[in-house]
Amino acid sequence: MNWEIYIQGFKSFLALEKSLSKNSIDAYLHDVEKLYQFLEFKKYDISPKDIELKHLQEFLKWINELGMSAGTQARVISGIKGFYKYLLLENVLSNDPTGLLEAPKLGRKLPDTLSFDDINKIIEAIDLSKPEGQRNKAMLETLYSCGLRVSELVDLKMSNLYLNDGFIKVTGKGDKERLVPIGTEALKQITIYKNEVRCHYVPKKDNEDFLFLNRRGAKLSRVMVFIIIKELAYKIGLKKHISPHTFRHSFATHLIEGGADLRAVQEMLGHESITTTEIYTHLDRDYLRQAIIQFHPRS
Repeated sequence: MNWEIYIQGFKSFLALEKSLSKNSIDAYLHDVEKLYQFLEFKKYDISPKDIELKHLQEFLKWINELGMSAGTQARVISGIKGFYKYLLLENVLSNDPTGLLEAPKLGRKLPDTLSFDDINKIIEAIDLSKPEGQRNKAMLETLYSCGLRVSELVDLKMSNLYLNDGFIKVTGKGDKERLVPIGTEALKQITIYKNEVRCHYVPKKDNEDFLFLNRRGAKLSRVMVFIIIKELAYKIGLKKHISPHTFRHSFATHLIEGGADLRAVQEMLGHESITTTEIYTHLDRDYLRQAIIQFHPRS
């Protein structure tokens, strides 16, 4: 049925022509493989170019019955639409069966954020007597100071630190590089970590340039950053469900609340579209509404 051949071709297309990260490529392939699993489950012996809208609608009903959230369903459909756009480009088919496929309607969910006080409490809860304490402090200060994605944080290289100039170079989605200003406190903690802690590590082969290392001298994993943050949140009794991305949301929100230009925030976050950044203006409006309620004499 040629599914494997087309999926491999799609993988190469995403890597070479779209320049997507490994995580993004894996997500796209997982979505297409989910469709293939459905066809096997239903015993439909058809190739990608023989798929019709009715099969896709049945697939959508199937993943809904599996208990997938509306957000996950929308992401899966987006991945499959991407796959069929690739097949159109390759002239494998002339009509796109996903053209009339509708994803579940999603409300625009505002991201969770932390107050500046909460961020201070989390960072102050780090045990600096432990070997990894200074690394974690430098890491969280950088995460909040620069609004990084967790993948950008763990991939941060020492050769991309321009500490004297107050900038770091970050590799974001699609391997796009950007320069991000870094605050004085994050600069200070990175310098301490580099000079007093990291210098005692023996990096593993091919890990020599990564800034944040684990105790075995390898690049810190994304999962480890999640665990560190969740443990600190538990330690201070924070009830919110937070992740590394919460620091990024807080960074953007605090900038907008402070009057930062939306275009500047877009540039620092590495958003391709200004509409992605505009979600933070909704948070800002809520902040302004609360301020009016609290401080206006007629409220």
